[in-house]
Order: sequence, then structure tokens, then C-alpha cells
Amino acid sequence: MQTSSNSLGSLSLDDVEIRVSLTADASDSREITVFARVVAREGGGDLPLLVYLQGGPGVESPRPSLDPHSPPWLRTALEHHRVVFLDQRGTGASSAIDDRSLAGGADHLAEYMQHFRADAIVRDCEALREHLGVERWSLLGQSFGGFTALRYVSEHSESLDRVFFTGGLPNVGGSIDDAYSTTYEKMRRASEQYYRRFPAHRERMRALLQQAASGSVVLPDGEVVSPSRVRSLGHLLGSNDAWLQLHTLLDADFASNRFLHDLAQALPFSGRNPVYAVLHESCWADGGATRWAAERVMPQDFVDDGTLFTGEHVRREWFDTVPSLQEWAEVADLLADHDWPALYDAEAIRASDVAGAAAVYVNDVFVPMEHSLATAELMPGLRLLVTSEHEHSGLRSSGGDVLEHLFDLASGKRLR
Repeated sequence: MQTSSNSLGSLSLDDVEIRVSLTADASDSREITVFARVVAREGGGDLPLLVYLQGGPGVESPRPSLDPHSPPWLRTALEHHRVVFLDQRGTGASSAIDDRSLAGGADHLAEYMQHFRADAIVRDCEALREHLGVERWSLLGQSFGGFTALRYVSEHSESLDRVFFTGGLPNVGGSIDDAYSTTYEKMRRASEQYYRRFPAHRERMRALLQQAASGSVVLPDGEVVSPSRVRSLGHLLGSNDAWLQLHTLLDADFASNRFLHDLAQALPFSGRNPVYAVLHESCWADGGATRWAAERVMPQDFVDDGTLFTGEHVRREWFDTVPSLQEWAEVADLLADHDWPALYDAEAIRASDVAGAAAVYVNDVFVPMEHSLATAELMPGLRLLVTSEHEHSGLRSSGGDVLEHLFDLASGKRLR
């Protein structure tokens, strides 16, 4: 176990690195490293701890900078808490899974990655909490981080003071097929809204899809962009302002360097964070195998109309067509067939009595409002901010406003 301290402007940073067991099996001697950075404002060293659980899965936690608005909600959080930025296992400085991990072979890596879901991340959090000598702390879960926070409530509610969710309440006990079917409904609505606003872009999208189908859209890394990859640009419709990026792309000359480099930056699911692609569907699996669910449940109108954008809908073919994912194909197939254990215990959540607040976004294309509201019913101590003012990115896009609203709801300063 290692700890180091330094400062960044008016912020104090305590870096903590611990060793934890890979699995919950006491007979398994494998260990990994878990890294976290505890950030406090000047004079805030005695404030209670708030653990930030990053979205993803497979993405490291933010690194605060001299800019007090990086991440944009940090200043608000630091008024009330010290913030623990945890690199979830497999990301950042926490035994990162990357191309080097492929050396042991697909079977070995697939078994290894079975231990990198929300249940394992919660075990890591408990080990870190005990290492820091804290009896209880609070959680802030964004997107997949909210899924992890709900697992925490289900498993170790006694360790929690308050829990805050932003766009991250999964469908407890529901099937992964239902989850993806609902996200397609959201993407259909978002697509049609976009084309009503920019009607000429439907023809631009058709033209781009035709070029992709002919194999003539080739990225700087050599990827021959498939039509399904083009459609995945719809993920940009899931945040407050990224639709501008989509608009700029569809306005550009498709043969230009500008377009091809910007397209490469805009596409989701790349080799930079392979866990995001390989384990993405598993984060929805509250039991059972995923078997490429997003592809299986695609509605017929999406099959027929290529101009309907998709979002976080992973396609099996990308592990053949995206150069940085090709070596991961066998691992992804093995994990798609893996029978995942359940993540949540509805009765334990009901009995937990954990208080907090959740931001539920009416138009959320990634974590549908319907599932979030149904799950929120399991937590009578959870107060809700239900809003159409923000998309899935509300925590970031609002500066500190959404987080401040949640703090006020949980403390009773606001009733709604």
C-alpha cells in the first residue's frame, strides 16, 4: 500500500494505491492494484468523503487540473466533501486492461475480465474505505457509475451515508433485451428530432452511408468505416452539446482530411479503452448471457432505415472491422456467451434505507427514464430531480448546478 501527497494550486491531492484480491474467492491468490486520488480544497481536509464513480465501463476517473472547473462539477462537490477519484479496476492506474493483456491468450483474458464488473468494483471500494479508516462515505455515480452505486447499496448499504445518481439507475431484475429495446426507442426519437431541426442532413446521412457501404470511407488508422459505425455517431445526440459535433461532421466534405480525422475522434468504442467495447453489454446484465443483445433486438425500422442513428449499441462486426479491436474479437465472443451472475437484490435495496438524490433525464438515450424511475421506487429515501433541461451529460454540462440541486434535495433544502 502506498500513499503520496502533493498540491495543485489550492487543491490538496492524496494518491492512494492498494493491492486487492482479483476475485471474492479466498482460495484465489491473484491480486491487482487499485488507485484513487483524494482531492480537497484549501481548508477542506476534514470534510466527509464523496466517492466519484465514473461512467463507462472501462474509463478511468478524471484528473483534476489547475482549472477549478475540471471536471466542471468539482468546485461544487468540494464545498461539501473531499472527493475520491477512483480508477475503477482495469482502468487508468488500477491494473489497466489494454493490448498488453492479450499476451496470455483469449481464454485466460476472458476469464480474467469476468471479474471487472460492478460487483468487483464495489469490493475494491470497500477495501479502500477500510484502508482510509472511514466508517461511512457517500457516492456520486454517473451513468455506469450509478449502476455500480446501486450494487453498493444492494451489497454494503451500511457503509454509505448518501448516494447521488446522475443518469445511472439500471433496470433491476429486467432483461438486457428490454433495456436495449428501450434505448432504441429513445434513439428513434432523438434521430427524428435531429432531422426535423436539420432536414437536409438526412440526405447527407444517406450519402455518407452509401460511401461507407462502398468501402470508400477510410480513417487515418486504416479502418474502413462500415455503415453501422457511421450510424453509431448517434451517441453524440446523448449529451447537451455534442450534437454540434454531429452537425459539423455531416456538413463537411466527406473526402477531406478534416472530416476523416474528426470522424475518427467522434466514433465510440475504440482501442483506447477496450474494456468499454468488450464489457459494455455486461454492465446491463442483471443475470444471464448477453449474446450481442443490442444487435439481436434491433427493431425492424432500424434495419430498414439506415438514417436512424444508434447510440451505445455495440455490434459484433466492429471486432472484425475496427483495427484496434480486432485482436479482442475472441475475448468479446467468449464474454458475450458468459452467464453473468445477478448484480442487484431488490429486497436488499428496499431494506437499505439509504438516502440521497438522483437526476433522471427525460430524454436520456443511454439510461432510459422509465427504468430509472422504476428502480428509484425501490429506494424511498431517494429524492428525484426529473428534468428535460439536460441530456445524459447533465452532471458535466450544467457546471455544478445539477449536483448542487441533488445536494439540496438530499439535505431537505429543496423539495423538488
